[in-house]
Amino acid sequence: MTIRLLLADDQALVRGALSALLGLEPDLEVVAEVGSGSEVVPAVLEHHPDVALLDVEMPGLDGIAATAEVRRTTPATRVLIVTTFGRPGYLRRALQAGASGFVVKDTPAAQLADAVRRVHQGLRVVDPQLATDSLVAGESPLSQRETEVLRAARDGSPVATIAARLVLSEGTVRNHLSAAIGKTGAANRTEAVLTADNNGWL
Repeated sequence: MTIRLLLADDQALVRGALSALLGLEPDLEVVAEVGSGSEVVPAVLEHHPDVALLDVEMPGLDGIAATAEVRRTTPATRVLIVTTFGRPGYLRRALQAGASGFVVKDTPAAQLADAVRRVHQGLRVVDPQLATDSLVAGESPLSQRETEVLRAARDGSPVATIAARLVLSEGTVRNHLSAAIGKTGAANRTEAVLTADNNGWL
């Protein structure tokens, strides 16, 4: 039985390499490749893959949001996250969104192919080091609004710009930034963004 695959990665070279490696396996067939998260669901609906391999950081929808959409629209398609960013928060959020597996891109080709087969069988596959890190890191301490405000602060925008973007008062934005700085143990909002990013909370 051939397992039909969809690959989603915004880096064409990475996508091509994954396609070539997985295509060498006699029981795996890449039926679609896309370069953004917003292309994932239309491609799934068109090609009906058994397993979708998604990167996390992509233009349009990110891989975690795309996972949730795939599981909502076509639950027969299982999702395996394959990413450079092995962050504990990403793992937790991906599994909550319905992913069946989470591995990093430096996984050897034979192990990746095996992960695809196991996910197709209905098993859960998680990088063991990342699973340990996720348990140690725990869940994000940030509220949903604090997360939104930190996300908006990523580019260094002033408080007034963040407030306008999120339709909040400047005082509210400052309060959320202050809370996020405290919860992440950071000295300032730049450090708070970095800490939250490194943990995959954003």
